[in-house]
Amino acid sequence: MEGKKRKKIPQFSNEDEERNFWAAADSSQYVDWPAGKRRKLVQLRPTLRTISLRLPVSMIEDLKILANQRDVPYQSLLKVFLAERLARERRARL
Repeated sequence: MEGKKRKKIPQFSNEDEERNFWAAADSSQYVDWPAGKRRKLVQLRPTLRTISLRLPVSMIEDLKILANQRDVPYQSLLKVFLAERLARERRARL
């Protein structure tokens, strides 16, 4: 669609509505991808969801000790551990 007029992106009332739109729409009718530039979204924070997770008390205590040694909150350390393991599992599947 070089040089052609692009469709206007509609206004969305929430993320789910936008997600559903882009899942069905041809984005090349709305965005000039070849003209796009790569950007780093340094202030973008991922959407978080609270979960309930039951762990043995001894495991939580060990996690708190490790976190204290690294001077980080134990929940943050747990997220790091999970992220590292997920990355390792993804690499193993390739």
